[in-house]
Amino acid sequence: MPRKIDVDYLQRVLKDLLEIPSPTGYSDEITRFVSHELDRLEIRYSVTRRGAILALYPGREVDGARAVVAHLDTLGATVKMIKDNGRLELVPIGSWSARSAETTRCTIFTDTGSFRGTILPLKASGHTFADEIDTQPCGWRHVEVRIDADCHDRPSTEALGVNIGDHVAIDPGTEFLDNGFIVSRHLDDKAGCAAMLAAMKAMVDEKAATPVDIHFIFTITEEVGSGASSVLLEDVVSMVSIDNGATAPGQNSAETGVTIGMADEVGPFDYHLTRKLIRLCEAEGIAYQRDVFRYYRSDSASALEGGADVRTALITFGIDASHSYERIHIHSLKSIAELVCAYASSPVEISRDTEELAGLEGFTTQPTEPAPRSEENPFTEEG
Repeated sequence: MPRKIDVDYLQRVLKDLLEIPSPTGYSDEITRFVSHELDRLEIRYSVTRRGAILALYPGREVDGARAVVAHLDTLGATVKMIKDNGRLELVPIGSWSARSAETTRCTIFTDTGSFRGTILPLKASGHTFADEIDTQPCGWRHVEVRIDADCHDRPSTEALGVNIGDHVAIDPGTEFLDNGFIVSRHLDDKAGCAAMLAAMKAMVDEKAATPVDIHFIFTITEEVGSGASSVLLEDVVSMVSIDNGATAPGQNSAETGVTIGMADEVGPFDYHLTRKLIRLCEAEGIAYQRDVFRYYRSDSASALEGGADVRTALITFGIDASHSYERIHIHSLKSIAELVCAYASSPVEISRDTEELAGLEGFTTQPTEPAPRSEENPFTEEG
């Protein structure tokens, strides 16, 4: 069982991923980077028309294949309008608050080249607007991009080659701390992609044997909802998504270990696959906790909505301030990579899943009997 996760590699590849801008719809460069990394690991892969990556770790059998999925695309923005003052109105790519965008540095990608800029509230100067800087409304109509170029009206900005629909990428502002914390934007889900690559490296280094093919999939449109809707191959019967798990009041996620998602806004994840992952954590000594996410969806949801009849599960790294200035801990990423290795190498438990349609023979069961009484809970129905 490959468990020797190269943490230095994990951190190095995460740093590289974070340095490459990849808001949804502008992901060609990061697709090339991950593809070259797979070449170095000597893992076969294919790239879809738009840039999703399907890597293959061959197992003993093709039928009953498993998929592990993470997404390379991030939040960002699109130019909605060039304003009369030469600045840019934005609409967000993905769901995130304009409050988190205020005062961030960014890059505007035009058809002919890029420009640097800053996203600012409409009233940014306290010397000019006094208390209005604190009382002005918050929202995407109340921020604008100041381009670092000689452009002070709409014609001069247009003369730069800036157009409506241009992508705007937000600087990550990454810090790796000596105590294991990592602070950055876009850890969702580049941290998940780095953990997946680290797991693949461990499997290659250890020459891990797997009972079935493992498809490692990097999607590029998760932040806008389509994600894994069209990338699963017919042989895949189960899919584990790697993504973030929000640590916040009312949540049970943690910045250490693996947080296993039991359900999200779409509904419960597969009963049997989820509990298999829990058993693997317990057997391998991987710290874990369970959580339920009310306002959350992942590649698993898009796969099911795309018509895939697969078992789905979600494993997450605890993240503080998701979709803002995020923070995680390397312990969680290492734990994710260990669980992916354990899952990839684990025996097949539901052989019936290789059949698209079948009778009840071999069909799964769920517990229905009353829980056994214990000395710690001696009460009877009468008592």
